[in-house]
Amino acid sequence: MHGARYAGVLDIGKTNVKVAVVDLRAEREVDVMTCANTVLPGLPYPHFDTAAHWDFICDALRQLNEKHPIDAISVTAHGASGVLLTSSGDLAAPVIDYEFTGPDELASEYEDLRPDFAETGSPRLAMGLNVGAQLFWQFRSDPGLVDRVATFLTYPQYWAFRLTGVKANEVSSLGCHTDLWNPYANRYSSLVGTLGLSGKMAPVRRANDCLGTLMPDVSEQTGLPPRTPVYCGIHDSNASLLPHLLTRKAPFSVVSTGTWVIAFSIGGQSIALDPGRDTLMNVNAFGDAVPSARFMGGREFEILMNARESGCDQRDADAVIEERIMLFPAVEPRSGPFQGRRACWNVDETALSNGERYAAVANYLALVTSEMLDMTGADGPIIVEGPFAQNDCFLAMLQAAAQRPVETQKTSATGTAIGAALLISGGRAGSGALQEMLQTDVAPVKSQPALATYAKAWRETVRKT
Repeated sequence: MHGARYAGVLDIGKTNVKVAVVDLRAEREVDVMTCANTVLPGLPYPHFDTAAHWDFICDALRQLNEKHPIDAISVTAHGASGVLLTSSGDLAAPVIDYEFTGPDELASEYEDLRPDFAETGSPRLAMGLNVGAQLFWQFRSDPGLVDRVATFLTYPQYWAFRLTGVKANEVSSLGCHTDLWNPYANRYSSLVGTLGLSGKMAPVRRANDCLGTLMPDVSEQTGLPPRTPVYCGIHDSNASLLPHLLTRKAPFSVVSTGTWVIAFSIGGQSIALDPGRDTLMNVNAFGDAVPSARFMGGREFEILMNARESGCDQRDADAVIEERIMLFPAVEPRSGPFQGRRACWNVDETALSNGERYAAVANYLALVTSEMLDMTGADGPIIVEGPFAQNDCFLAMLQAAAQRPVETQKTSATGTAIGAALLISGGRAGSGALQEMLQTDVAPVKSQPALATYAKAWRETVRKT
């Protein structure tokens, strides 16, 4: 959309729901409102509070629009979720929390019918991290559900549907370990038919397609003009990747951080992915397969710091390196490259100061991230997006472990907002403001050779255990 100044971005994360405003002329995110993504317990299963999300989104759009008149809206959301709609457009079932363990009850049966990794590039994951596993469990638990379902929507596109009434699916969310997409043939996988969803999948649209304009009741609720265009939307980690695909030459890798830390390898070395270590073949906004790996780094950080004050001074960081204070994987053992392992410290963690603990945790997270990059054949510079881009200990250790330059993008409070906003410009950076912003706001991390010895020792210990 040429001439747009303010882009409204709905960012539905696993931990928080955000509505951001990106000023496309000033080259920055200018405002954001946030609410917690609270999971509702109880029947029929733990699920996302989509009604509360919608109320927040409409209220946030109204308030933000009063300060920054919004010209267009884009959407981004976490993966591992899909939405089942009735013929009237209502939810056929609540949107299941993908950390609900119910699907594990049918794990062996689902394993027998799901497509091979060679077809989908999607590893078998625990809980509901494979959307196909969610659907299989839901249909078994509620035998009438599949007949009530008229349409399946990927999660970002559900919110675009709420705004416009237009139903669509999109490849970056379909390719996010759902088991529902074949990234090599660029079509739905055989699982769609197996689950009884043939003919019920919404049309696949491009992430940068304009789906339509606001429905009249949404315009009234939000105060935005009814002519406000809404774009199809994109998986959140792929939103972080998109600006770099448009402005950089391969090889490079992007590390998107948040509840999940996801490593994307662009133009790296050819390497066989190991589905047993949480590697996967993601799909970018253009439909291209991208070798990737992930772990719940943000969740692990929250568990490890446990509301302690975050941050450290140089003395704390140096002490952790000099005394070889180390944490070994895995804090969240149900995902990531070290699944099934039990986390352990090589010191008495209770004796650590908050600063020492913070530095050691940052080192641990960086070393797991480096492992993921190795597993995907990553090459060239590493660009870190999201909250970990503010963590100097993490950045320094990642560079030392990977032995490649690490760069950061610190301009956005939400690492996905800029990429989602790019969809409004047709998915083109061109000579526009966003390309200039990406080029000028990237800062290199200084090398600290002493950290490489620490990284080597950590790896040797991990390999032995």
